[in-house]
Amino acid sequence: MAGGPVESESGRVPEPPRGMALFVHRAVRAVRTTGPYLTVLGIGAWLALWWLFSEVWLLPRFEKMPGPVAVLSDLFAREPFQGISIFTAEYYEHIWVSCRRILFAFCIATGVGVPLGLFMGWSVKFRHYTFPILETLRPIPILAWVPLSILMFPGFEAPVIFLATLASLFVTTLNTMLGVQSIDESYFRAAGCLGSSRWQVFRHVVVPGALPFIFTGLQISIGVAWFSLVAAEMVSGDWGLGYLIVDAYMNNVTVPMVIGMVTLGFVGWGTSALVRLAGNRMMQWRTRALALEGR
Repeated sequence: MAGGPVESESGRVPEPPRGMALFVHRAVRAVRTTGPYLTVLGIGAWLALWWLFSEVWLLPRFEKMPGPVAVLSDLFAREPFQGISIFTAEYYEHIWVSCRRILFAFCIATGVGVPLGLFMGWSVKFRHYTFPILETLRPIPILAWVPLSILMFPGFEAPVIFLATLASLFVTTLNTMLGVQSIDESYFRAAGCLGSSRWQVFRHVVVPGALPFIFTGLQISIGVAWFSLVAAEMVSGDWGLGYLIVDAYMNNVTVPMVIGMVTLGFVGWGTSALVRLAGNRMMQWRTRALALEGR
């Protein structure tokens, strides 16, 4: 059949690559495409425009912004002019505190949101109880929760983690619920005809069927957690990348502010890649199925 797996000379269908072989296969296939080169070209064009606007042409609204040369000079300086670089311990302390808060918030949101979403998608009665509450709370901006979180939790750490968890929880729950609802009804009927119990249906049909949506939601969730965390650190925090950005602004030092923003972007990108990697590892069955289809 056209588009199906190609048989080898021995007449057997070759198994799709796994583990490190799968990683090498994907890397080789990516290098042969234009994607990586266009990515490098896009980043280079962005840096060039930033340099031209802020350091060469001094365009309006860019003349007060530090350019890439000024930022990179301070970032890689052993004695930075404005106090923060890769050689200062304070820089890594801010990164560590933010990453630790994200880890706590993401784990709590995943541990609560995934089971909640699974049951909301599986049980109509349970969804009728919980969905209106979720939809009432979800539109409230995270910054609106800041005063209440400070009243509810003492210190600097707990309010920040609570705010990041709250934003991440909504995304995780809704994507998980949609994943369950996307499962074809024929799978449930087939499991019922085979005599499966409700627990077996939940374990072998609901959870695996919702996994692609769950990990898509987790990738979005960790991004939402990051910008919620930064907003919370700007209001209620003593360390972290958000605190670094607002502290630099209050002290009128722009280079550390941009360093914090760029660092936040790369760290957030890295955490999203880790979630994506974990999803690929847990859904190797789906990867092999797509490979057999030539996708």
